[in-house]
Formats: sequence, structure tokens, C-alpha cells
Amino acid sequence: MARVAVIGAGVMGRAIAATFAGGGLPTVLVSRDPDRLGPLPAGVAARATLPDAPPELVIEAIPEDLHLKRNLFLDVERRYATDGPGDRGPILASNTSGLPLQEIAAPLARPDRFLGIHYFFPADELPLVEVIRVAQTTDATVATARGLLAQSGRDSVVVPQPVPGGLVNRLQHAILHEAYHLMSRGLATPEDIDKAARWLLGPRMCVSGLLEQKDLGGLTGHILAQRTIVPDLCHDAAPNADVQAMLERGETGIATGRGFYDWTTRDGAAAGRQAAERLRALLDFLEAKP
Repeated sequence: MARVAVIGAGVMGRAIAATFAGGGLPTVLVSRDPDRLGPLPAGVAARATLPDAPPELVIEAIPEDLHLKRNLFLDVERRYATDGPGDRGPILASNTSGLPLQEIAAPLARPDRFLGIHYFFPADELPLVEVIRVAQTTDATVATARGLLAQSGRDSVVVPQPVPGGLVNRLQHAILHEAYHLMSRGLATPEDIDKAARWLLGPRMCVSGLLEQKDLGGLTGHILAQRTIVPDLCHDAAPNADVQAMLERGETGIATGRGFYDWTTRDGAAAGRQAAERLRALLDFLEAKP
């Protein structure tokens, strides 16, 4: 019997399924056309429909459409609905990165068995995920989901209520919003921002996190610096206009040949492979016991 079912066989869905199978958990990957998926990660079985017996955990990784996700979870609930005493059905989890989880949960019969489990790309490499509760999510649901994640080799942080972007994307967008502001004012280039992230922000955060690093360096200077730096940061509530215009121009990254960088003369596929190799080497180093 499958203990985990992942619905959606795109890049994220396949990688999520691989993490559970890699942890020894029987895993099925549900796709509309499983015969066209090609080679699957070891231990993952492909199906066109959910298994007859209810898994412990069902994760959706389908396109970011509220209507689609709601209907999917209602279908899953109907498939495994029983009137048996004590029956709880599978835990239902959404991998959405931006849709309102409380609205996805609203029509469910058992929203207490629903939560967000948000993976980050590449899902089969990064060791941390976000677990996001809705108002009805029970402690037992969180504990069971985190236990299965732990078996798949994933640590998790718990966000106690839905907020746009969760924990990680909020931190990431706060940094990016200021980066875009600096670029728009002509105070930094994409190359300079990436250089600062790679050689200053990134290494320090990898070793000591964001807040522990401040403790280690002493908080007095940091707290005093807030008084002059924070008032000068970009605090508007609008997405950066220059970045929004990139979408209108079709400048959306490697696939179109241009984003923040010109990819028409660079090998994007090679850059992606090199980034993945370096990420794996870095994670291996960080995971190694001293």
C-alpha cells in the first residue's frame, strides 16, 4: 500500500515523490498520462488515478489555480470518504507557493486534516520544507506530516497560520524588493548584487544563519545601524515597476534568452547544471559532521 501519493508529475511533483521513495516510503505519482512520463525516480510508481487504499499523505503539485486545487482535494476526500468510526482519511497537503491556503481548505469536509507543505526548487536536493497550518489544522496532523517528512530526509519549519509567501518567500522577497530598488536607482547592477549575495550574504547565512550571525558579531552596532539604514530602505507596497515591465517585454529568464542577464550568448543549460553541482557540494559540506 502506498503511504504517500503525489499528484502532478511536473518537475516539482517528480522531485517530491523521489524524496519519499528515497526514504523507503511506498510512493505513487499520479499523472493524467503516466505512460508518457519516461524513467521515474527509483521506488516511485506512476498511476493515472489515486490508489484504492488511502495513503497516509496526499500532496498536490499541480498548476497554481485555486479552482483546480479546491476541486482536486474535494475529489480526494470523496474518493476516500467512509462512515467508519474513527476513520480520518489521508492528510491532504498543498505545495502552493502563493495561493491562500485557508481558501483552499474552506470547502473541505475535514480541513483539520489539511495543511501546506511547501518545497523549494530543487525539491530533491534541498533538505528543508515549510509546513503551514490553516486555522483548523490539528496538532496530530502536523505531527504525522512532519514524521513522514523526516522519514524522507526533510527537516521542516512550521508556520502557525497562513501568511502570503510563508516564511522563506517573505524573507526572499524582502531582500529582492530592496535589490530591485537599488537597481532602479542605478546604485547596483545585477552582477554586483549577485556577487554580494554569493560572497558575503550567502556564506555567512550558510554557517550561522541570519540571526545567530548577528549575536556572534554583537548586537550593539547592528541595532544602532538600524536607526539610519531602515528608514532609507524601500518601504512601498507596490511591486517594482522596472521588474514588472520585464514580464511585458517577455524577458523572463533563460527560456526567452533574457532576464536580469543576457542569455543569448551564454549556455543556460550548462549554467543550470553547474549551479546544481555546486549546490550539492555545498549541502554535502554543510551536512557533514565536524
